[in-house]
Amino acid sequence: MFTGIITDIGRIRALEPRGDLRARIATRYAPDGIDIGASIACDGVCLTVVDRGRDAEGAWFDVQISAETLSKSTLGGWTAGQRINLERALKVGDELGGHIVSGHVDGTARVVAVRDEGDSTRVRLAAPEHLAGFIAPKGSVALNGTSLTVNEVEGAEFGVNLIPHTKVVTTWGEVAAGDLVNLEVDTMARYVARLREWGR
Repeated sequence: MFTGIITDIGRIRALEPRGDLRARIATRYAPDGIDIGASIACDGVCLTVVDRGRDAEGAWFDVQISAETLSKSTLGGWTAGQRINLERALKVGDELGGHIVSGHVDGTARVVAVRDEGDSTRVRLAAPEHLAGFIAPKGSVALNGTSLTVNEVEGAEFGVNLIPHTKVVTTWGEVAAGDLVNLEVDTMARYVARLREWGR
C-alpha cells in the first residue's frame, strides 16, 4: 500500500525486453535499504524490485513489467532518460499524508488543459468513460502516483490543482496538454460501487 506522497523522482536508465519488460531506474533511495521483492510505486504503478545496486552513475533498482501492466498504464511509452515519480511502500506507523493508494492502476487519463492560477496550476483531464463514475468532487485520485484532490467534475472530465510544492517534488511541473497519465480511482469509491451492484 502507498499514500500518494512522492518521495523521489527517479530516472529511467535502461529498458530491456526479457519476456516481460525489465527497467533499470536511477534513484536517491539507498540500495542497501531496498529488499529484493520490495514494492515501489513507479509513476503510480506498484512494481516489484528484482535487483538493486550502485555503480559509477549512482544508485539504481530493477523492476519487471508484465504485459497486463503495459496494457493498463503509460509504462509501455517509457523512454530512457525519462523522469518518473517514486514512492516506497507504506510501513506500519508511517504517516498517512495522502490517501490509501494500492498501486493497481485502473487506466490512463488524458490531460486536456493546463492553466496557471496564481502560483498554482489547474490541470483538466479526461477519464475513460468506464472510470468516470468513480471520480467525485472533493474526492481523491492518484495520478502518476500522486495523491490529488478532485476540484470539479463535468461528465468524464475533471480538474485538479497543483500547488508549487507538488510541481517541485514530482514530475507534475513538466505536465502538458495531450499527456497521458496513470489513473487510480479511490479504493473506497470502487468498493461502494461494487456493493451497490450487489444490492440491486
